[in-house]
Amino acid sequence: MALIPSEQNLFVVDLHYVVSIDEIESALDAHVEFLEDNFASGRFIASGPKIPRTGGVIIAMAPSRIELEAILESDPFKQNGLADYSITEFRASMRAKQLNS
Repeated sequence: MALIPSEQNLFVVDLHYVVSIDEIESALDAHVEFLEDNFASGRFIASGPKIPRTGGVIIAMAPSRIELEAILESDPFKQNGLADYSITEFRASMRAKQLNS
């Protein structure tokens, strides 16, 4: 089975912090728990902070944008108004060999 099933859409979620880094740091543990839960469920493929640290990026997999948006509503950064979110949806028509096995 492919690591990214062909029927799944991929998403680039671009987070932009709208508060001080100190406020981000105080909510980071809860955000990391949110990320870990979604990695465990197979929804998230990769994530990490931007360089410079003005936000973060999540690569996600979901059947639809609506479902992904519902998932993101439980992110503590979103719940507490700490970051703005931009979502780009795409279909992976080409993949690295290791993603197909």
